[in-house]
Amino acid sequence: MADEQLNQVKIQKTNIVHGNKQPIAVDVHRTKHDKNEKISEKEAGMGETNTEAKKDEKRKQTKAPQRTEASVYGRSLKISLKQSKAVGKFIKNKKIEDAIKDLNQVLLKKRAVPMSGEIAHRRGNIMSGKYPINTSNEFIRLLKTLSSNSTMHGLDLDKTIIYEVIPNKAPDQLHRFGSRKFKRTHITIKAKELKK
Repeated sequence: MADEQLNQVKIQKTNIVHGNKQPIAVDVHRTKHDKNEKISEKEAGMGETNTEAKKDEKRKQTKAPQRTEASVYGRSLKISLKQSKAVGKFIKNKKIEDAIKDLNQVLLKKRAVPMSGEIAHRRGNIMSGKYPINTSNEFIRLLKTLSSNSTMHGLDLDKTIIYEVIPNKAPDQLHRFGSRKFKRTHITIKAKELKK
């Protein structure tokens, strides 16, 4: 009695419901002869596996679309929005390596970032400017990430330029006791490969 119940449970577990909602009953008691027949059927059905292999080859042959641009996003960075706009204009339409070199010059205070407003004159052929240290550090970090992203996408760094820098105001964060606000900025930098 117990053996019959176990066999019924095994049959219920092996019933498979297919897309046509028809349960298929599988016989639990198999003989060696039946197993040998199934093996010979599999060997005879090798043509089916060949068609599956051809489908896999076709899938491998389809190429992913070539990427022509790379981007990097900085969220809630501890930098000023006004200085971010100025640095964005400063590095736009430059190669990534050149932009990093120029920002390193800003860190050493050898080159000023042009800024508008009532700001004093600086050395060089600019009307007025500043040396935004924190903003330059954050931009250098983002540009290094952008460089690695563009090499990951297969872009040539010699032909890749920064074509878009978007600084946006992030939500303000309050200081302790709510008396002061921190400045926060979102930055998006995009680079694309020029076709020559």
